[in-house]
Amino acid sequence: MSVVVITGCSSGIGLECAKYLREKGLRVYPTARESEDVEMLRALGFETAMQLDVRKAEEINSVIETVKTKEGVIDVWFNNAGYGQPGAVEDITTEALREQFETNLFGMHECTRQIIPVMRAQGHGKIIQHSSVLGLIALFGRGAYNASKYAIEGLTDTLRLELDGTNIYPVILNTGPITSDFRKNALKKLRENVDIEHSLFFRQYHKNLNADKSKVPFNLPAEAVAKVVYEIVRVNRPRPRYYITKATYLLGYLKRALSTRLLDRILLQIG
Repeated sequence: MSVVVITGCSSGIGLECAKYLREKGLRVYPTARESEDVEMLRALGFETAMQLDVRKAEEINSVIETVKTKEGVIDVWFNNAGYGQPGAVEDITTEALREQFETNLFGMHECTRQIIPVMRAQGHGKIIQHSSVLGLIALFGRGAYNASKYAIEGLTDTLRLELDGTNIYPVILNTGPITSDFRKNALKKLRENVDIEHSLFFRQYHKNLNADKSKVPFNLPAEAVAKVVYEIVRVNRPRPRYYITKATYLLGYLKRALSTRLLDRILLQIG
């Protein structure tokens, strides 16, 4: 029975993955940053739920040591925690950009560097890094999020080379539109960190704030990600990268096939 730790399980993809993997008989340790979300997870029957703010190295260490003590191994670590900071590049303060990287990249990196020695000692492991279709292509007004996901791509591609032959497999998930609280939380960050009314892009911001995103093309439920994660868990040698949703396949193909200028014209229509 595989032992899986998942970060960012307060809602959406993390929560659905935890529930799905538990149904498949795996030993799942879901984590969340806020104590009330940990209590929510325990109310759902996850007695193994723990508090984890990926920005805090000591909390990462505590989770790892707790799971090791209880289970002896950690077969899979899923770096799922993250959020989106919308806003045009010129409207995003350096502090807001730094906060975006603290969770999406630096927190992921600290989890990764702490779990690698554990997996080296036990002789196996899988590290799932949650990137995005926006780790492949850029969209207008998503500069901070794009940058964090592009960084995940580069770091994980390098890590894969460095772990070659170790029986430890870094895996990238490139998710497209998935039903979750991601958009709601992103719009909250937009209001918090961008001076919308004094921006040159205030019309675009108000359009996004008032847009009906209930029928996003190619949108899939969070269970679609959970099924892929389960496939990664159960195979001996997972693929280095998994595309999730038709949007990821389409845009990934266009990134390879088109010139930068032509792709930009298409992406401006999407954004």
